[in-house]
Amino acid sequence: MKIPLKWLKEYVDTNLPALELANKLTMAGNEVKGMQIIGSKWDGIVVGQILAVNPHPNADRLRLPTIDLGNEQQTVVCGAPNLRIGAKVAFARVGTELRDGHTGKMERLKTAKIRGVESSGMACSEMELGISDNHEGILILPEDAPIGMPLAGYMGDAIFDFDITPNRPDCLCVTGIAREIKALTGCNFSLPDTSYEETGSPIEQQVKVEINASDLCLRYSASLITGVKIAESPQWLQQRLLACGMRPINNIVDITNFVMMEYGQPLHSFDYDRIRGQKIIVRRADDREVFITLDGEERTLSHDMLVIADAEGTVAVAGVMGGANSEIFDSTTSILLEAASFNPASIHYTGRNLNLPSEACMRFERGIRADLTLPALRRATQLIKELAGGEVSQGIIDLYPGQQDRKPIMLSLDKMTRLLGVKFTSDQVTDALKSLGFECETNKNTNQVLVSVPYWRSDINLAEDLMEEVARVIGYDVIPTTMLSQSIPEHNVLPILNFKQKAGLILTGYGFQEVITFTLTGMDSLKKLMPGVRPLDLMPIRMANPMSAEREYLRPTLRASVLADFAANRRHEDGGIRLFELGKVYLPLKNDLPDEPEIICGVLGGSRFEKTWLGQDEPVDFYDAKGVVQGLFDQFGITVMFTEGKEECLVLGKQAELTVDGKSIGILGEVHPRVLQKFDIEEPVYLFEIKLNDILTLTSGYKIFQPVPRFPAMVRDLALIIDYQVSHQQVLDTMKGFPLVTGVDLFDSYSGDQVPQGKKSLAYRIIFQSPVHTLTDKEVDKVQRQILAKLSKLLGATLRS
Repeated sequence: MKIPLKWLKEYVDTNLPALELANKLTMAGNEVKGMQIIGSKWDGIVVGQILAVNPHPNADRLRLPTIDLGNEQQTVVCGAPNLRIGAKVAFARVGTELRDGHTGKMERLKTAKIRGVESSGMACSEMELGISDNHEGILILPEDAPIGMPLAGYMGDAIFDFDITPNRPDCLCVTGIAREIKALTGCNFSLPDTSYEETGSPIEQQVKVEINASDLCLRYSASLITGVKIAESPQWLQQRLLACGMRPINNIVDITNFVMMEYGQPLHSFDYDRIRGQKIIVRRADDREVFITLDGEERTLSHDMLVIADAEGTVAVAGVMGGANSEIFDSTTSILLEAASFNPASIHYTGRNLNLPSEACMRFERGIRADLTLPALRRATQLIKELAGGEVSQGIIDLYPGQQDRKPIMLSLDKMTRLLGVKFTSDQVTDALKSLGFECETNKNTNQVLVSVPYWRSDINLAEDLMEEVARVIGYDVIPTTMLSQSIPEHNVLPILNFKQKAGLILTGYGFQEVITFTLTGMDSLKKLMPGVRPLDLMPIRMANPMSAEREYLRPTLRASVLADFAANRRHEDGGIRLFELGKVYLPLKNDLPDEPEIICGVLGGSRFEKTWLGQDEPVDFYDAKGVVQGLFDQFGITVMFTEGKEECLVLGKQAELTVDGKSIGILGEVHPRVLQKFDIEEPVYLFEIKLNDILTLTSGYKIFQPVPRFPAMVRDLALIIDYQVSHQQVLDTMKGFPLVTGVDLFDSYSGDQVPQGKKSLAYRIIFQSPVHTLTDKEVDKVQRQILAKLSKLLGATLRS
């Protein structure tokens, strides 16, 4: 938000240099993020008055104005269409640096001969002075501009560019910043007189206002001015708006923008004669209602949006933009002026959904006070009467359904001392608050101050808010710097948090992407995990006041949400998909709070590899998922066992229960096709779920160093014939029980011809290695015989010939 210093000085009589003032405002919380000095490059430019305008002897479009500069007169060549005798202009002498009106570059002015006539100097346009991009004519100064005065002294200014925090809508205007300056500097502050004469008929006889959505419209005020004349705004008003970065349009629109920048209250002007039925109705829009806004665009509205309507239809989107059907034209003679207060959330929703951000919308959605409507309305009405003429109707329409009495706040000085760390006297506190417009009553017996909040402040609701006001006005730098009474305690992070983070990083390294889903779920989603139609084994915990059926229960599992995310991602991408989620599930306990274990749940499906020119496009299978789980446990140094699983939502024979030291800590397997069908998934998907709390206790937090073996290993291959019911895990556990066996890998599995019925052939590669010496064939043969003997005794295995 841009505000010129000269405008601020109309309300507060500060003489501080612009840079010092900007620093004070910034330190008090109203950051000045930039400052532009207008006139710093106007050396050699003075105020002049045109005495005569003569034709150019050699050019029809050029003229020769004679300009009085106070102590001399200059005749120059000029092609501006708005030259007139008596006008005050900005005259640049030879040697002055100006912005070129065609290229935009800074160039030094030189004496030039134009079509045979010498010209030493120039009457400047706004673009040449760097004020705006207007180059249509020369800048015409107000009549009170002193002839011969340096232009920098007359028009020079400092433009502050503020970055106002969202909680301070009262500072989104000139008077708001002026009040801050008054509090910080002790200067006098005054508001402009807003009185005017009301000579027209009573407004109640000419227009009616009705509010049908009091939850969205807190207050609606209006005045009526008839017999106005639409024209260009005076120069001073245009300059004020230009300095604030706003484009002048006409006197009525400019006045509403001027007052918005002055008081912070947005206003809107309607062509009264185009208000059908002379009635204003504030209501919700109809669903799918189509409305043409001032920019000529058709907007589709919804029932959540607030509109201003007349007896026949919508004439404006409340707080956002007016309509083309009530726009001010040059022929307009009667103005219905609106100043209202709308629900901030409603205006935010409407502005974002219609993609219509504006200065007015920004102020409404930050929650300006409803009490601003009348002061701003009176000020705008006064200016319209002064600058556009006309007759003001008697009275003001003011409907205030959202009116609430604002209770004073009790401020404890003792509590302030504890929170701020510095003791202020009651006089210091009340002086600081009074400088900001608060009213204070001190009770010295209780060391408390009863504070009434001014009508323009919407951000003060607690005693702590008042403490902040006192601290920033007196100065944050006054608060002493003190050392802590003791050392800062060590930050002990819960072990499960680090454990979850590491597990997530490991899976990310395996190509997985983390998803975060809602903690709440629905019964329909949970029932999808059951292949058949039957009740859930465990009823989840229901919310007391669920927002919807889809978010009715605390989730007892992550499986449903992860599978739903897999299905959603598959609709938008091909290839492999690998997803996981880390989070709590909520398991009901009888007569107690729910158990909340940390779970990691992952799914994978689709292609095993990315598509390449080699053409490989193999789908993932059970062993890909098993490898991920095995790798995760290996990273934590945990030996996991894969035993037969019996989960209903997984395919029998293609699933495994994960156990460590005989304790079940998770599952792994292919999701049942009927479950996948309920989630609209048309491909095999593999799922794993691990209880993180259970495996956390199995990790030591550190690893023991194992030196690289110094002695070579020996490798033997064995092919065994065993019963079909004997698992690979049983064989593996038996072989690894021998001390010289350091590794066992299954490299072939076969059943069919040449293998007896009910049997299968498993081929293993066994690695033998000793940490203290090089093994001999004799030693390895001995261990191998022992392995075969134990396998035969325990599992009925025989060596395949």
